Amino acid sequence: MATDTENTDKAVKEEKKAPEVTAAAETSNEEPKKIRRSKKKTVTSGIVYINAGFNNTIVTIADEDGKTLCWSSSGASGFKGSKKSTPYASQMAAENAAEKAKSFGFEKADVYIKGVGTGREQALRGLISNGIEVLKIVDLTPVPHNGCRKPRARRN
Repeated sequence: MATDTENTDKAVKEEKKAPEVTAAAETSNEEPKKIRRSKKKTVTSGIVYINAGFNNTIVTIADEDGKTLCWSSSGASGFKGSKKSTPYASQMAAENAAEKAKSFGFEKADVYIKGVGTGREQALRGLISNGIEVLKIVDLTPVPHNGCRKPRARRN
């Protein structure tokens, strides 16, 4: 059997859960605020960064200020494992990134290539084949001046 104190405690808890409505809120004729969608910004020219590593290729497209618009990679394009490091996967990654950039009105780009992966040239061809005009190509591959020791050669 429930005691009187338990019943009153339950009633108090139920009262706390119910939202309070003030008289001013009921009488006001204000409409709920409409949420405005921001327009998609149009960028006609920008910068394309191609990072071609041994295992993957990442293509990033940015506006002239350096703010990223879109990106794609071999892995994001559906390739897994050792297939990510192929030139074809790099080309597909560049084409996917270029397609996304086209939705912003992207047409011209400066291309900065970094890395020594197999997909360097193919990624550049993928951009050109998708209709992006390349204004300049810069190689940013870091070259050591006899810094760190190279990794050992693989055994057969």
